[in-house]
Amino acid sequence: MPESPGLGEQALNKAAEVGLSSQLDEVENLDVNIKTDPLKLVQGQVDSVSIEGEGMVMQKDLRVEEMNMQIQSVAINPLSVAFGKIELTKPTVGSARVVLNEADINRAFNSDYVRSQLQNQQIQVNGKATTINPQNVEFRLPGEGKVAINANICLGETGEIHQVAFEAVPRVSTNGKTVSLENVEYGQGEEISPELTKALVNQTSELLNLSNFDLEGMTLQVNSLQVETGKLILQAQAYVEQIPSTEK
Repeated sequence: MPESPGLGEQALNKAAEVGLSSQLDEVENLDVNIKTDPLKLVQGQVDSVSIEGEGMVMQKDLRVEEMNMQIQSVAINPLSVAFGKIELTKPTVGSARVVLNEADINRAFNSDYVRSQLQNQQIQVNGKATTINPQNVEFRLPGEGKVAINANICLGETGEIHQVAFEAVPRVSTNGKTVSLENVEYGQGEEISPELTKALVNQTSELLNLSNFDLEGMTLQVNSLQVETGKLILQAQAYVEQIPSTEK
């Protein structure tokens, strides 16, 4: 049988779970596992911290199916432990894996936040400036490393409904913080406005921006982006200045 965690570990685990949960709009399951021993804890040393989350709703209504983070050799202020806090004395680096599924990205695309972002844009259609109102945006992950968008867009004062459809390949920027869509291929039908397509391309990139997954004191830099049928998998480096351990 595995050893049960000591009282110090249990207190730290609970403090971190409460702190991290307070950074999220929703969370279905969150488990923090801090490994150390009483002697090391007194000296401010923690062997490892693992964080496993499921159904985590981040900012912009973006739900994460899974997030796993592993942090090794953490130095903390031993006095902070007495107050149920985890105060790092120096930044550390870990690894993270984030899984997004198709349904959750769809939900985010049709959220009030994304709709308002698109509605606030003025674009050129047939040489005239107009506002847009997305009626429905369908985001798909068909495989072969691609994402696909199919949207019904209502144009400004005329109320005309136009369909925009395209596929593209997502790429992570060299700094590991943003995602851009490349090799855009248009679907069947007339492309009524390059600007309309560009607005949807930019919004997709914004939604997948890695800063959306940052928590207080913790930022991600993505090493790789894997596009599978129905899901996106991000492998990242995690830069940790603090592990939230109190409610915001």
